[in-house]
Amino acid sequence: MSELFKPITLNGVTLRNRVVVPPMCQYSASDGLPNDWHLVHYGSIAAGGAGAVIIEATAVSPEGRISPYDLGLWNDEQADRFARIFSFIESQGAVPAVQIAHAGRKACTDKPWLGGKPLTDWTDLLAPSAIPFDTECQTPAAMTVAQIHEMTDRFAESAMRAVRAGAQIIELHAAHGYLLSEFISPISNKREDEYGGSLENRARFLIETVKAVQSAIGTAVPISVRISATDWLPDGQQPEDSVKLVNMLKPLGVALIDVSTAGVALAKIPAGSGFQVPFAEKIKKETGMTTSAVGLITEAQHAESIVAEGKADIVMIGRGHLKNHQWTIHAARELGAEAPIPPQYLRSYR
Repeated sequence: MSELFKPITLNGVTLRNRVVVPPMCQYSASDGLPNDWHLVHYGSIAAGGAGAVIIEATAVSPEGRISPYDLGLWNDEQADRFARIFSFIESQGAVPAVQIAHAGRKACTDKPWLGGKPLTDWTDLLAPSAIPFDTECQTPAAMTVAQIHEMTDRFAESAMRAVRAGAQIIELHAAHGYLLSEFISPISNKREDEYGGSLENRARFLIETVKAVQSAIGTAVPISVRISATDWLPDGQQPEDSVKLVNMLKPLGVALIDVSTAGVALAKIPAGSGFQVPFAEKIKKETGMTTSAVGLITEAQHAESIVAEGKADIVMIGRGHLKNHQWTIHAARELGAEAPIPPQYLRSYR
């Protein structure tokens, strides 16, 4: 039997298989509001058989968007629009999830297909320290302790809105050089107060945010945390630091560690098929936490081997699902597993 197509349960929420669609920004919203594009895009992927679908990085405040075209969950109107999408994803047998985020010093860039350059008219650019991402970016304001506490509340409020709208898993974006990961990395965090210095201090904002979110949504809703296991730089976050970080998260009841890498600063990354899998494996083996692997995993047999060999519990398939919304169905048929084919499509598979 295929290991990839065995169910997995996170805090009482069962995924029909271990294929998950990771958050991938669509840059297609206005005022943070989901629209028909998001319904059709995510709904089609859910109908393609994945165990869970994680909606793209969704900002907890207007200034926290990666671009002006990102989704948001800072008001109830946005949550009402999400409800239809979550409901349809669930109706197709997939678990609806959402990644909530703040872009920090990397906020306000243009759409990728328009060049993705930083936009210079953004206000309230926030970060742990007043250090720009690169020479083309604005210098952010170093957050006060009061602003950090306020931001923790914003994450909790957004998570609450998401759950009320029907999300069954909440992921916190603490990777890729966005705000939560900016605090974790020594490259972007040069603070000298209780939120800077040691790893324990740099992780304080994330720890407090996890606690606040869990308090807001309850322990029955699984929390996933996406981390950058390494910055790929000698003076940045190292895999051993990430093991320590995950061990701090473990007693808080976090259900899943979504293991990615990089993003806090420009770095040479040895990208290739499954290049981030060893980090998920290391964290899983050294912490005992449930992990997911992501990063240029495109083939069914490769995804199967990752789970079968115990390197990760879940495999995130991003580009594969953008190219083919029914990637999961095709993978199931290739691996001899039961394919979750919508009845409307059955005749095309006979």
